[in-house]
Amino acid sequence: MPQLGETVTEGTITKWFKAVGDTVARDEPLFEVSTDKVDSEVPSPADGVLTAILVEEGDTVDVGVALAVIDGDASVAAPAAAPAAEAAAPVAAPAVAPASAAPAPAPLHALPDEPVAAASAPPAPPAPAPAPGTARVAPATSVVAAGPVPPGAVVQSQVLSPVVRRLLAEHGLEPSSVQASGLGGRITRADVEAVIERGTTPSVVPSIPSATTVTPVPPAGARDEVVPFTNIRRRTAEHMVRSKATSAHTLMVKEIDYERVEQVRRLHGGRFREEEGFTLTYLPFVARATVEALAEFPHLNASVGEDALVVHHDVNLGIAVDLDNEGLIVPVVHRSEELNLRGMARRIRDIADRARSKRLSLDDISGGTFSITNSGPFGTLLTGAIINQPQVAILSTDGVSRKPVVVELPDGTETIGIHSMGLVAMNFDHRAVDGAYVARFLARLSAILDDRDWVGEL
Repeated sequence: MPQLGETVTEGTITKWFKAVGDTVARDEPLFEVSTDKVDSEVPSPADGVLTAILVEEGDTVDVGVALAVIDGDASVAAPAAAPAAEAAAPVAAPAVAPASAAPAPAPLHALPDEPVAAASAPPAPPAPAPAPGTARVAPATSVVAAGPVPPGAVVQSQVLSPVVRRLLAEHGLEPSSVQASGLGGRITRADVEAVIERGTTPSVVPSIPSATTVTPVPPAGARDEVVPFTNIRRRTAEHMVRSKATSAHTLMVKEIDYERVEQVRRLHGGRFREEEGFTLTYLPFVARATVEALAEFPHLNASVGEDALVVHHDVNLGIAVDLDNEGLIVPVVHRSEELNLRGMARRIRDIADRARSKRLSLDDISGGTFSITNSGPFGTLLTGAIINQPQVAILSTDGVSRKPVVVELPDGTETIGIHSMGLVAMNFDHRAVDGAYVARFLARLSAILDDRDWVGEL
């Protein structure tokens, strides 16, 4: 399982494009994997024949786990037997049992962008290091099969897949309470789900290390619809909860006068659409101004490290993109400080289009240093977004509307005018910066939006 993003620790195999015995060519799509960041087709690393598939469709495994064997001995990926099994007759190495069908997951995290077992067995001895070029298997929990054992058979130490371990933990189940149906007495996801559906397990989330009391979930009624969480929803939930537990989230909001931006859009938007093929929205203006303001307030373009703040000198701007209500993802505009307004608009449009057509590469979703989420096209008033770890801040842009405001005239007197106004909100990590620093950043952002020669950048 490859590392598909900086913070990704596991992936779900959603589809194999080849079967055992098929010939594969180097760089030919071999399988599709879904993570909390992206759905990706992974190419074959070599030419040859696919001799074994070790992880079935629907199974979730950790990064670094062997998935398949090309032109090799599949036994190198089989788990070592427990000592109790050593003196007995050999039995076949267990294969991975097919998991129950799961809904096709969609990519993750972002907001709308306008274009945008029985008792434990004795510990197994360390497995010998594989020969160079052979597959390696990450360590896994070792348990004894819980199902009935045929007379004379030897019970082997088995592995629980990450998805099975998660289901057992979430529902407070011991492996010994689950009847195993997999080959070699392996507990499959379907086995655990069958126990859950029979209602023989507590229907509460396992306790977490806090004083919070977990409330039992009421059973679904006759007129209720149960919609199982997809992999992307589970990964989103884990990422968001982890972010809230990690960062000291603090919200600060400022009203922005977009009248200068609106005048540019009104006067030059038509020509821009003819030249570029898409609408000139508020988002590229905000993104461009954000990059300029971050140059003056670099501690917001940073990550919290080991007792230190890691300040990034490249602004890799994450732009949240909604995937037609199927999920959220934050592709990255790398080195965005090198772009003018027109270049920023093009790049945002490009990554949004490729995100929705699942054409993003791993580089497109990696290395973000600051994020913007934009629900403004839906007319929202105020959005308190969750920080995209390991970043320290996220900016939210909401709806822009025409409002009466006090306008100062050249002679110093005041009058009432109609301007395009909207709120921007920043959730920041109070471990990294204080409120005064963020307030000055937002003031600078507002000034750039009002003062910049946007026509010149078009």
